[in-house]
Amino acid sequence: MASDKVKETSDSNFTKDVIKNSKPVLVDFWAEWCAPCKALSPLIDEIAQENAGKIEVYKVNIDNNPQTPSQYGVRGIPTVIAFKNGQILDQTIGSVPKTELQRLIDKLNT
Repeated sequence: MASDKVKETSDSNFTKDVIKNSKPVLVDFWAEWCAPCKALSPLIDEIAQENAGKIEVYKVNIDNNPQTPSQYGVRGIPTVIAFKNGQILDQTIGSVPKTELQRLIDKLNT
């Protein structure tokens, strides 16, 4: 089960939740059928817990929300994108180690 620090967002709420968010945001683009996404999910939860108050963490189910991944060029999942002030700072593609996710967080907090 997802951490209470990780929220779901959708095509209709993405601008409000992510682009206009005053905090830096990490977004995990995933799908229910994606094994690497399921492997990455506990790490996303840990990162969200450890950085609570500093960043916001959202998940976007690409099957239910096809517009947003298309808009941001998501071609493979899981894709994790770091946003700050509505702009993409960096991203990872695939199941990556926690250190790689922390690198994204560190970029957000500089």
